[in-house]
Amino acid sequence: QVQLVESGGGLVQPGGSLRLSCAASGFTLEYYHIGWFRQAPGKEREGVSCISRGRGSIYYADSVKGRFTISRDNAKKTVYLQMSSPKPEDTAVYYCAAVGRYSDYGDCLRFEYAYWGQGTQVIVSS
Repeated sequence: QVQLVESGGGLVQPGGSLRLSCAASGFTLEYYHIGWFRQAPGKEREGVSCISRGRGSIYYADSVKGRFTISRDNAKKTVYLQMSSPKPEDTAVYYCAAVGRYSDYGDCLRFEYAYWGQGTQVIVSS
């Protein structure tokens, strides 16, 4: 079955860097849109970044644009989120998610995702 497992979270200092990984199994990675989402305590879940299936179009939330980078390694069946210059407000549980039913076009941050990982905690603090 479809399974997503996040890893790489932890404590990072502001201005440092951290790379999150999302290991996928049970499906062909390049046929699915993959998104990274986060939820901070007391806040709603928000989309951070996504990479579309096929064309590999990439989208970022304005709050992380220029600091975070999403990438996909189809051979390793893994999607990464490189966090550079993180800020305390980036502290949250980060989730990756997958969905296959939308076309290759459109903002994948707006899609309704079908499969979710268990999340990995990121704390940005000095």
